Amino acid sequence: MASEQSDVTDEVLMMQFQGGDQAAFAALVRRHKTPIFNFVLRQIHSPSNAEDIVQEVFVRVVQKAATFKHEARFTTWAYSIARNLCIDHLRKMSLRRHASLDQASGRDPDGQALADRVADQRPATAADRALTSTDIGERIVGAVEALPPEQREVFLLRQVAKIPFKEIADMTGVPENTVKSRMRYALERLQDALSEYEDYARALR
Repeated sequence: MASEQSDVTDEVLMMQFQGGDQAAFAALVRRHKTPIFNFVLRQIHSPSNAEDIVQEVFVRVVQKAATFKHEARFTTWAYSIARNLCIDHLRKMSLRRHASLDQASGRDPDGQALADRVADQRPATAADRALTSTDIGERIVGAVEALPPEQREVFLLRQVAKIPFKEIADMTGVPENTVKSRMRYALERLQDALSEYEDYARALR
């Protein structure tokens, strides 16, 4: 059954789920849970909260299943839900941080500064390690997370979710040309951030 469903489009699976086929919903979850998790994680930087948000995404897919239009793309619809949940989460976190401004900034209860904690977690031999594909992968993730929020969002929606620029424009409420500009700036920033690995990456091809 799973092998048969692998050849079925998301939109057909959603139609089947609307007709009461629970297996179709399970197939959608299997297909999109990890990509949506990756998208959410890059937005909010918290694995545990990302897991909660992904669960909420699929809860809302169930709750709003009847409103899904057959001519729509499931990925655009699902990632719109995920995006809105990320925005809500970040807004709540921002309010909490604002309410905690009287606390020692960037410090744990034991007084250790954030920069010190990061330094403690970095292996002493990191600067001496030979470049590996894993290291490059980590650098890419770090470079994506360092993008300005608007550029990171467009980059992830396009590269992770494979959503067309026009639909990203509809999701974000900005002109399509603005979306394309954000993508271009994101790619330029990533290229600059990873330029030192260009020769190594070429050698891996």
